[in-house]
Amino acid sequence: MNCPNCQKPAELCVCDAIRPQPTKTHVLILQHPQEPDKELGSALLANRMLPNSTLKIGLSWPNLAKALGREAQPSRWAVLHLGSGIKELTARPAPGLHFVTKNGTLLPEADRPSIDGLVVLDGTWSQAKTLWWRNAWLLKLKRAILVPSRPSLYRELRKEPRRECLSTIESIAESLTSLGEPPATGEELRKIFALLLDRKRAAGKR
Repeated sequence: MNCPNCQKPAELCVCDAIRPQPTKTHVLILQHPQEPDKELGSALLANRMLPNSTLKIGLSWPNLAKALGREAQPSRWAVLHLGSGIKELTARPAPGLHFVTKNGTLLPEADRPSIDGLVVLDGTWSQAKTLWWRNAWLLKLKRAILVPSRPSLYRELRKEPRRECLSTIESIAESLTSLGEPPATGEELRKIFALLLDRKRAAGKR
């Protein structure tokens, strides 16, 4: 039987450990309706931990305001971009969230925008790309590329398409820290995700 709150099987439920984390930055998570990994998926956990967040399940929305459920200025929002990386760099960029032009070139630090919210696409790699192409309004947002500071906690539990890929909750954690939220917020998000994975490993040994 699944928990009615986190929708995980009872042996994986981590609701007892959730501590809501207030943030200035609003996080809008767009989840593909066929996202397959219900046990280890992290979008709902992130949403439950972040009071200033919205989780929407679907394929397309007419604009940011419809997806968010309220008015918002697209110019004050960023989307975690699915691009292959930052172009025209001779060395690997420092870990963190980097803003880029529509051509993928790095914006100077002096031009780093202040944003009110961040859009994160949740699903498999191909599903996230589907969400990107079906929501043309995402092109109006600032583009941000995350360079992770550490590998994913998934390890052997899920094979990612790229070494630098993270779970949704880990991506949010790193992005929020880079946007100036307290580091403890990101660590708390990772902590709850690590607990979920530990319970999954323990359940597999029974």
